[in-house]
Amino acid sequence: MGSLSPSAAYVATPAGSEAGRKGRNWAGLQDQAREFAARTFISSLFVVLAMRIGAEFLRTGHITGLLLLVSEMLVVVLTAVRRPAVIIDRSWRTRVVAAASIVGVPLIRPIGDALVPDMYTAVLSGAGLLIIIAGKATLGRSFGLMPAHRGLVSSGVYGWVRHPIYAGYILTHVAFLIAHPATWNVLLLVASDLSLLLRACYEERTLARDQDYVVYMQRVRWRVAPGVF
Repeated sequence: MGSLSPSAAYVATPAGSEAGRKGRNWAGLQDQAREFAARTFISSLFVVLAMRIGAEFLRTGHITGLLLLVSEMLVVVLTAVRRPAVIIDRSWRTRVVAAASIVGVPLIRPIGDALVPDMYTAVLSGAGLLIIIAGKATLGRSFGLMPAHRGLVSSGVYGWVRHPIYAGYILTHVAFLIAHPATWNVLLLVASDLSLLLRACYEERTLARDQDYVVYMQRVRWRVAPGVF
């Protein structure tokens, strides 16, 4: 093949750069649209849950559900302020798992006869909420819904388990199930929590592309519950 003349090379370079800029701009618009859709979706689910839990509290005065509601509210807030990802997994498997881990919770209902007094489930739910708050305070804007690398965090409660926020979620879910042991709630929360654990595995697959995270996994052995998982 013949070489390009200097003038041809001069013309080709700006054209390529312009096409690259347009491609980057389009990709940026797509990312912004996805971010907006995710935030709108999560906020809408939260409103549904808030209406149900709020009505139950006004009717019974039970606070177990309110504590779960607070933990879910933190998801909405941190989704809105999270930092952009350095690496993100957008495969269809991770999308399905991430969706399954969050969609079920807003659909639960405060129905069924409590197995123990509200005081006990409130204490359990409160413990889960404290773990969630501690985890999210440490994580800050690195929080996300899809498996992504938004910066390595290994201090605080992350020195005990690799996914303390998920551990807190599971505690609040168990408390809610004891307070409202309906079949509908059991099906939704079991599916949600199993998806949550699978999501943790997918997240680690993404984060392990960073050698620092590999070292962190070797130092902190357990994902959610020491000695269990």
